[in-house]
Amino acid sequence: MAEVQLPICSSCKKPIIPGTKSVRFQCPNCGEALFWRCWYCRKHTKPYKCPKCGFQGP
Repeated sequence: MAEVQLPICSSCKKPIIPGTKSVRFQCPNCGEALFWRCWYCRKHTKPYKCPKCGFQGP
């Protein structure tokens, strides 16, 4: 049986459980990095930083 890798929130670094509210998107600046954000970090506008271009956002 294969082990499933859960996505990790780009802000709080916690695993995102399937079925919970979250979002996945490419870096709005360079489009190269993939971000996952959990509902909590989105609600509380926790920051994230692109490892490719250095863009910071909520």
